Formats: sequence, structure tokens, C-alpha cells
Amino acid sequence: MQFETVGVVGCGLMGHGIAQVAAAAGQKRVVVVESDAAALERGVQRIEQSLGKLAQKAVEKGAMDPDSARTHVADSMARITPSLARKDLAACDLVVEAIVEDLQAKCALWRDLHAVCPPRTVFASNTSSFPIAAMAGSSGRPERTIGLHFFNPVQLMGLVEVVRTPDTAPEVHAAALAFARACGKEPVTCADTPGFIVNRLLVPYLVQALLMFERGDASKEDIDTAMRLGCGHPMGPITLADYVGLDTTLSILEGWCQRHPQEPAFVVPASLRAKVQDGKLGRKTGEGFYRWEGDKRQ
Repeated sequence: MQFETVGVVGCGLMGHGIAQVAAAAGQKRVVVVESDAAALERGVQRIEQSLGKLAQKAVEKGAMDPDSARTHVADSMARITPSLARKDLAACDLVVEAIVEDLQAKCALWRDLHAVCPPRTVFASNTSSFPIAAMAGSSGRPERTIGLHFFNPVQLMGLVEVVRTPDTAPEVHAAALAFARACGKEPVTCADTPGFIVNRLLVPYLVQALLMFERGDASKEDIDTAMRLGCGHPMGPITLADYVGLDTTLSILEGWCQRHPQEPAFVVPASLRAKVQDGKLGRKTGEGFYRWEGDKRQ
């Protein structure tokens, strides 16, 4: 099984990056579908700009000459077909969903696409928090449904979590691994456990840092400094929570708490809920646990 024609639903933060790496990897065709014309145009522009920046860096490093760089950008863009119609996904071997992180919306999408795409098409979700099995049940093809969790920014991050359910066919899993490698990523395989590998470990770590701060065990600055210098992390956990988005972190935790009420690692710190209620979501709003100026913590 090979994925030559790839569809991506959603051309936002994650979707445009997935489409970009697939096109740059030389997929025969990448169909990018959005529901809004302005969003689609913005996403395609971001792809072209990002390809240009990466090509320029390759030239500066001596990995490409200017002519090759221009050709690479042009060829990659030529492989991308933007569309506002889901019916254009009918010829795809693989469709990757990268829409809003809402389980009902995702399940509705898969029900629609099951009627659009032939039985051979594999369905993959880029969700970071929802069970793949929940979507597989709506897809009409659980044996051909899998998780492909790319990381932000897709163009630079080297990891893809390949998440299989008990129903995922072995050949689908093998093809998903091959696709991730073709996109220049290192794939890791995980069962359909909450948060997969990275978020299952990362989010409870952020929670414990916030609970420690709430108890007054240490200042937020000292907690972050300790984990940067003691563990070699690029940023401390409370800074990271701000960077990711406190609303995003809260949404993940609330979903986990609802679905797994007996799991002691899944708790919502009161300080996190209070920040979100106050509209202080972290980097994106300029203030969370810290104040931010763009991407720089003050």
C-alpha cells in the first residue's frame, strides 16, 4: 500500500504544514480542502512563504543552489490543489484531518467523507487529544482509520505519532509509517491511549508544575529555571503552558477528566481554570502566568 495522492482537510496552523511537507516530499498530488475561501487563500500563501524561507536557508547552508531552490518551491506548489469542495478528495489514497479540535465536528467530517471516498482510502486524524477509536467508529472503515499526529510547526518538528487502534489493519499502519518517513519525519507507534506518548507525559507534567506553584512550594520562575537547567529542557513547564495556550491545555484536561474520571494524573489546577476564565490564555493573548511580547516572554 502506498499513498500517492494525499488529501488534507483544514488549511490552518497544522493543516497547511501537513500539506506543505507532503508536497515537498514529492507526493503525486496534495488536495487541500477548506470550508472558507479566505482561510484557504491564507493557508496556501503560508505554504508558499514557508517553502521559500526553507529553500533560502538551504541555499545559505550550501544544500541547494538558487536555481534548484526555486524549482523545488515551484514544483512543490504545483503538486498542491486547493479546493472548497470535499468531493475533490474522492481520488485520494490518504485523507488527513486537521480541523478544529472538536470531536463531534471530526466525527461528522468522517461520516461525510465515508460517502465521498472509495473504500480503499485511508483516514487519518491529526488530533492531539481525542481517541482515534471514537472517530474510527464514525468513519465506516475502522480498519482503515489511524492517527497521524504531527507537531507544530510541522515544517520543522521531526516527530509524528502514528496511533493505531485494535482495528487498524497492519498494512495501513505500515503505510502510515512509510508516509511519515517520506515527509522527512521520524515516526513512533503508540496505542490509542489518552494523549498518545507526548501529551500523555507532557500535560500531567505541566499540571504538577502548576499545582506546585499554587501550593507555594516554589515561584513560577524558579520552577521553570529548575527544569531548564536541571533537566536541559528548552523552556520550563509554566512558560510552556503559556506558550502552548492555557485554553488548549484546559480543553485537553477537561476532556480527559470527563472520559477517564478514575485517572489520578488527570486533574485541572484551579489557577489554570482561573486564567482561562479571565481571558489570559498565555502567549496568544499577551498574558497568562507571564506577560508576553509576541513570542518573547517578559
